[in-house]
Amino acid sequence: MTMDGIDVLLSEVGPRDGLQNVKAVMPTAAKKRWIDALVAAGLREIEVGSFVPAKLLPQLADTAEIVRHARSHPGLTVAVLVPNVRGASDAIAAGAHKLTLPLSVSETHSIANLRQNHEQVLAAARAISALCAEVPEESRPTFEVSLSTVFGCTLEGAIPDDTIRRLSAELMESGCDEIGLSDTTGYATPDAVVHVVDLVRSVAGREAVTGLHLHNTRGLGLANVLAGLSVGITTFDASSGGLGGCPSAPGASGNIVTEDLVFMLESMGKRTGIDLQALITSRSHLAAALPGEPLYGFIADAGLPKGFVPASPPNFRSAA
Repeated sequence: MTMDGIDVLLSEVGPRDGLQNVKAVMPTAAKKRWIDALVAAGLREIEVGSFVPAKLLPQLADTAEIVRHARSHPGLTVAVLVPNVRGASDAIAAGAHKLTLPLSVSETHSIANLRQNHEQVLAAARAISALCAEVPEESRPTFEVSLSTVFGCTLEGAIPDDTIRRLSAELMESGCDEIGLSDTTGYATPDAVVHVVDLVRSVAGREAVTGLHLHNTRGLGLANVLAGLSVGITTFDASSGGLGGCPSAPGASGNIVTEDLVFMLESMGKRTGIDLQALITSRSHLAAALPGEPLYGFIADAGLPKGFVPASPPNFRSAA
């Protein structure tokens, strides 16, 4: 086992990436109940929101309050997305444990998504690194930059390796702790996952590249997870009920369904520390708070196979 009693860390991104693509605004109280249920099921990292202007994403206007609530759960890593220095400052003030700044390797997508070109995002990364360095070490947040559209872009197409290599090098020079790899548009294939992970690690080092954010837009989400596992990736983002996508990339719907991913990993003998039945039950909070919103996933519909024995033991919470 590699991390605090588990083999693979699942980062639940539904409360941010999922809800930002839903037109309805989930009430704050409902978000808190959902996060409580996810923690009770064994989730150890949850991306609870994004520090963006409320007029742009009213669904996430209560992120600071949600961060404070999530921090009440001991052992939970409370993650947020920050689009700029102001967002990072607000996230640090709220007490987030992990900040993620998206940098689209497709500059066209970067301008559409953040209204910033590469140089502006790199400048923000340097400034955010400096902000984090001012926080006392014992409470300093982890700063990740996610290379969005790294597997291809609906606006630009394929991304040259040289661009990925150059941006990775500049990000490490900026002082970020980690580089995440994001299949924003659902273009990734298993061979591309292996290639891009190796490419970025050749610049940033193995320890700086441990996480993948994959979409199931074209049905390859779980296959791409297997490819990630084959090269030692240990953290995967997923969304309850498959909520989410990318509003700035046409057709890029479909995060990996957390429930299906947990089932696959546990069936393979990979400990996630998650109680799958409790996770499936937590979907009821989504159904109640977002009536009419489609929820995806095979295992929630089909049920667990007779005789299914998960890799995580029943007492995993006390054993971790």
